Formats: sequence, structure tokens, C-alpha cells
Amino acid sequence: MSAQQAGVPGSGDSTRSVHAGRPAHTAYEPSLPGPVFVSHYHLPGEPVGPHVYGRDDNPTWDLLEQAIAELEAPGDPAASTLAFASGMAAVSAVLFSQLKAGQTVVLPSDSYQTTRALRERLESYGITVRLAPTAGDAQLAALDGATLLWLESPSNPDLDVCDIRRLADAAHAAGALVAVDNTLATPLGQRPLALGADFSVSSGTKALSGHGDLLIGYVTTRDPELAAGVRYWRKTIGAIPGPMESWLAHRSLATLALRVDRQGANALTLAEALLTRAEVTGVRYPGLPSDPAHKVAAGQMRRFGSVVSFELPDQAHAERFLAALRLTAEATSFGSVQCTAERRARWGGDAVPPGFVRFSVGIEDAEDIVADVRQALDAAASGPAAG
Repeated sequence: MSAQQAGVPGSGDSTRSVHAGRPAHTAYEPSLPGPVFVSHYHLPGEPVGPHVYGRDDNPTWDLLEQAIAELEAPGDPAASTLAFASGMAAVSAVLFSQLKAGQTVVLPSDSYQTTRALRERLESYGITVRLAPTAGDAQLAALDGATLLWLESPSNPDLDVCDIRRLADAAHAAGALVAVDNTLATPLGQRPLALGADFSVSSGTKALSGHGDLLIGYVTTRDPELAAGVRYWRKTIGAIPGPMESWLAHRSLATLALRVDRQGANALTLAEALLTRAEVTGVRYPGLPSDPAHKVAAGQMRRFGSVVSFELPDQAHAERFLAALRLTAEATSFGSVQCTAERRARWGGDAVPPGFVRFSVGIEDAEDIVADVRQALDAAASGPAAG
């Protein structure tokens, strides 16, 4: 019996993170069974049973999915999670399992750029795609006739926030389903299903697993029919997670609360320090009381995430800053235990200035992170190194 089925013994986030999805204590057995590597099972007679084929199900996925469902919707037996090979596999599964020709989806114009890159594919299938920004709940104006509303809050990389409850209520009144990309917040920072969403979608590659060493994604819903549609999409497309990735992600959940608490505190400290620098503009972090998204974020988020964004004067200045960092790796993605940062405009696709920096704050000591950023800003301000 899983911890989700038995009920996690405690309601605290760290307690739940440690115990969710783990089997009941059994003498001489590990607390988290190792990964099951299998393509086919011994299957006599009719093809029924908990596991029938490796593309359909795996005991290692089962435990991870039970754990995530318990984090996304604590104590709700109706919640179910489906794990995928990556966050984009999870995003695609919701979009393409729920939409068909002649229908309309509303996407954030400032969402993760690869989500927006699906627009061409969706339109090639006869699906209408409308785009509207996250800030100010602007997607409300695009809901008429929509089948699905896709939200991303906070948005990546701008860190704008929308009122999920307000938008979900309006979408449902208009006959649309609601999916929320919850990657940046994590289920310990925000629970979209409790705010009225039909789907909570995430790239577990980032803060959920938190070590920058695996790719995984997931979808959680309370509706069995919606879950069945997403499950069938996974089965037919084959976007399944590997057992080792699933096991590593589940193992990593035990420290999730510790990591996101430390990262959130560090991110706020860094954001406050950046506000004191004249050459740094446009500092965004939903946890800052001065942030334009703070009021809405504080009403629906329990933690504000690890990402801080800001602008430096131009591309060259940002590149000098990134090159001068000593603790921080220049890398894409976010949510790792170590600090990472990048000049986001280098990828194209995001409406950000050339000097825009997305900084993912790790679990290092806050004073060391701030000191490293300050020395890198000083180095960048002095111009190119001689020689």
C-alpha cells in the first residue's frame, strides 16, 4: 500500500515530501524500492493486471505518480498523476489529447517559448490558437468560444502572475477546461487544482527533482475521464519516463521542502540586493513586496520560487557579468541546487531585452551568492578585461 493510499502520517510539507508515495514499512525491505527495468511482464491468460507492458505502466512510475498526486492535491483520492519523459511531453499530452480540429486554445503570449512553439503544429491540425499576456489576467478577453485555457503563473522568464482562480472560474463559465503550467512554483509553492484548474502540468526536470541531472514531466488531474485521455496519449505516443529517472525524481522529493524553502529565502535576499545596484533595472521576483505581481502572488502562492529576473544595460554587459560569476553556472533551465543564470535573449523567442538575465538561485549560503553577484557586477561595470 502506498503512502498516498494509506495517508501520509502528518500534514507538514516536509513530512509529506519525505513519505509521499513510499510503501508501508516492511521488514527487511527498502523504504523506496529500486527502479524496475522491464519491457514486458509475465502475462498468462487475459491481458489484465496492474502491469501489462512496459510502455503502459511500471511499478517505479506508480510510486512516483502517487507521490506527486499527494503533493499536488493532499489527501484527495480522486487526484491522479501521469509521469512523462519531459515537461514538454507532459505539455503536449494535455494539448493534443484535449483539442481537435475546429476548437480553440488560449495560450499566454509570454509562456515558456517551447510551449508557444507548438502553435504552428496546433494550427496545422485545424486548431485556433489565441495568445494573450499573463499580466493583468489579459487572457480573460480571449476566452469566448475556447475549449482550453492554458496558464503559466509565474511566467517564464518574465515572472508575471495571473489570478488563477479568477481565470479558472471565467473559463469554466465559458465552457473551457483550464491547465496551469506550475513548473516554477512547484506543488509546494502553488496548488493549481485547489485554485480551480483541471490540470496541473510541470517539468519535474527543474525544481521538483532539483539536481540538474534528469528529464521528467507530469500531469495531475482530479477528473478520471481527463486522466484517461492523457494516459491514452502517453500510451500511443510513447512519451514515457525511464525507470531510473522516475526513481531518481522520487528519491529527490524527500528534500523538496528543504530545497524550495532555502531557494526562496535566497532568491528574496538576492532580489533585495539587486535593487541597490544602479546598473540593474527591472528586477522581478514575486516574493518582493514591491514587485507588481506580489499582491496576486501572495494570495495564491505559498512559496515564490527560485527564479529572479533582471536587466543589465546591454548584451555585452550581461555577458561580462555572466562570465565573471564564480559560483554560478551559465546554463539554461532552473530550480537546481546550484545557482545557474543565463542571458535569456540568446535563445530568441522571448520578448526580452538583450541584457535580460534569468537567475535561478540555488541552496548555497545567501551571503556567498550575493557576494559573488556583486563582484561579477563590479567586474562587468568596469568593461572588457585588458588584453
